[in-house]
Amino acid sequence: MRVLLTTYSERTFLQAMVPLAWALRTAGHEVRFASQPELADNITQAGLTAVPVGRNRGIWRLAEFEPEQREADREGLLSPYDAAAQDPADVDFATMREGYEDKTFGWHRLDNFPMIGGLVEFCRSWQPDLVLWEPTTYAAPIAAQACGAAHGRLLWSLDVFGVAREIYLDLKAQQPDAEQIERVDPLAEWMAAFGAKHGVEYSEELITGQFTIDQLPDSVTMRAGLQYLPMQYTPYGGTAVVPKWLWTAPAKPRIALTLGITATDRFSGYAVSVQDILRSLGGLDVEVVATIAEAEQHKLGELPGNVRIESWVPLQALVATCSAVIHHAGPGTLLTVAQEGVPQLTVPWDFDEPELARRVAAQGAALVIHASEATGDRVRDGVRRLLEEPGFRERAGALRDELRAMPTPNQLVPQLEELTAKLRVER
Repeated sequence: MRVLLTTYSERTFLQAMVPLAWALRTAGHEVRFASQPELADNITQAGLTAVPVGRNRGIWRLAEFEPEQREADREGLLSPYDAAAQDPADVDFATMREGYEDKTFGWHRLDNFPMIGGLVEFCRSWQPDLVLWEPTTYAAPIAAQACGAAHGRLLWSLDVFGVAREIYLDLKAQQPDAEQIERVDPLAEWMAAFGAKHGVEYSEELITGQFTIDQLPDSVTMRAGLQYLPMQYTPYGGTAVVPKWLWTAPAKPRIALTLGITATDRFSGYAVSVQDILRSLGGLDVEVVATIAEAEQHKLGELPGNVRIESWVPLQALVATCSAVIHHAGPGTLLTVAQEGVPQLTVPWDFDEPELARRVAAQGAALVIHASEATGDRVRDGVRRLLEEPGFRERAGALRDELRAMPTPNQLVPQLEELTAKLRVER
């Protein structure tokens, strides 16, 4: 069958989708990956066939989003998606409606509008049987339904999108019929309007897909009342070379510090004081390896002798040699560490990070210190606990075993073949 994977131009989303794309290719299917032109090089570097669609216009490139506004958006989940992590009694319909309006005409429209026409045109030409899409790339379900393809979301983290949507629809149904203005649905109205331009009738499948692939284990995940297909997370971080110093085990416990690529790619820098943390770790009898973007290294100043700074190291290879890892709770980093059964200390800030970190801490494999409170002393004390208290390693091992028991991307392919045969519409 022909399979199209697609996301708007966000490198971390692409990386979360590559392993399944390769599983489909090695099963004999024809696979292509569509995105805005600026992501084409990353797609081809992953060994996949790129389809550039639309133009390079998205939320991160617009001048009206000033640095201070981008910083404000880094404080965890915002409305309407924060409802997914709240006590239902604290969720307000009017606040969620305003949140959907803000995200629909800010984030989602700006990221998707440049892609919709080109993606529909390509799908009608190539006629994919299956379209797999990142959960906010709403151009994809429109294009899939325009050509009759089966389609589903491929999650990269918690399904705050599906859960929040379920909550919103329930609250909307409870609003009095007389309050028509209060019962508006900004995301549905926007999707219906753009779908109609391409002959697509609105349904909730345009927002939550016909099914959803979930890469988080049961002990951590968040799900709505939708059809989910569990899939084991497979680390992929782009082209990689393992340095010789990683070939052998370290003489002392090795601690990694990694804060992801989004902080420097999209924001103005890291949410914690890297210098403060590294200087505090100098007081422990450990080896510290910190992967710090070159643009940030000049801020570090003089560091302890047990600290090694690297611009980039293949994360899975590094984690496999570590006794603990300090990171920002980005889902790719968190799951890569979990795959190796290594205890984690998370310093979350942005969007899904605080809730994801909280869930892994509740499972027992991690400690969490919010980035706003992550002083060097607190991080050092947390690392000491991870090294000295055996319960963290035991729970990290349990999380690793849970992850490895999930179906691999290759094992998921037959399920996708069956679903496609049922859901594909002949045109």
